[in-house]
Amino acid sequence: MYKAFLIKYSEIGIKGKNRYIFEDALVRNIEKALTRVDGEFQVTKEQGRIFVEALSDDYDYDETCDALTKVFGIAAICPTELVEDKSWDNVCKKVCEFVDRQYDDKNFTFKVMAKRSDKSYPLKSPEIGREMGAVLLKAYPEMKVDVHKPEVYITVEIRAHAYIYSKTIPGPGGMPVGSSGKAMLLLSGGIDSPVAGYMISRRGVKIDAVYFHAPPYTSDRAKKKVVDLARKISVYTGSIKLHVINFTEIQMAIYEKCPHDELTIIMRRYMMRIAEKLALESDCLGLITGESIGQVASQTMQSLRSTNEVCELPVYRPLVAFDKQDIIEISEKIDTFETSILPYEDCCTIFVAKHPVTKPNVSVIRKSETKLEDVIDEMLERAYETEEIIEIEPE
Repeated sequence: MYKAFLIKYSEIGIKGKNRYIFEDALVRNIEKALTRVDGEFQVTKEQGRIFVEALSDDYDYDETCDALTKVFGIAAICPTELVEDKSWDNVCKKVCEFVDRQYDDKNFTFKVMAKRSDKSYPLKSPEIGREMGAVLLKAYPEMKVDVHKPEVYITVEIRAHAYIYSKTIPGPGGMPVGSSGKAMLLLSGGIDSPVAGYMISRRGVKIDAVYFHAPPYTSDRAKKKVVDLARKISVYTGSIKLHVINFTEIQMAIYEKCPHDELTIIMRRYMMRIAEKLALESDCLGLITGESIGQVASQTMQSLRSTNEVCELPVYRPLVAFDKQDIIEISEKIDTFETSILPYEDCCTIFVAKHPVTKPNVSVIRKSETKLEDVIDEMLERAYETEEIIEIEPE
């Protein structure tokens, strides 16, 4: 029955004169998401509304709804019956038929919500709601009106056509990806970083990602795991350019030349330096990490200060105040959890000191890094030269 979907947004509606920029970004992202669904669609913008219309009868309704629920910026999706003949008698007839098809048991309370964008229509919005309620009560006496807390809202919108809907599917909310710039995600094979990428994209940020690979200590299966995680979040974030950096040589130099209790902090500082260089080359406006205060030794306030010190770009940490269970629940929701817990270790977990420093002194860490001065520049250059770029597209 449904050939159209009314797309509702929330925050975009308060953007004032710039609203059209966010609306246009949302339309583009909806169109991209629907390319993964069988069928042909038309996405249009009309007076504070976005409509998706299926142009073929053989489109997959469930796949279409699923694709739309992964587009950031959408607050709600309303499967809608489109009525081309919007004459009052025909609209009344179609609304009655709509209710009859949708609700076998009509013993419920309802309220008719009416919106009239076509100001030439003979009835105003309050009149449409009132008269349509009377029509429904006459057709189905078991239904009862409740204007305060109805069990069902039946909405009729009069525009170029008439639109009828009563079902609302929650969208992911947030802002359209790409409307807030771009940032570089430090993506590992753990639970946290994919969730951080998802959450920052929900605020409209387009993401690239960098993964630090350490063969032979980390296997190709560990890299594949990260690629799989990137592909899973790309369903929400859009395409991702994944930079794979061979970190083994740098990691071994740190292990051999620096105090072992400082290994994690120094390693993390070089990861941030590399990520920032890649970010600047890719026109990114910041870095993204999955760090949460106090979760591990490298995520104490002192440790975060130490890693921040090597960056000029801002570091965004959307999980900074989350408990681990909070993060796990989101990872399950976005289908990354089962992949994240596969037993293929990344370089962050392979080289971990037995007793890592939890309150590093920045001046002490800087002094330890001087032990790398004779080799680190050449190692960094080799890491950049051997970089692998993988283009991740949502499936």
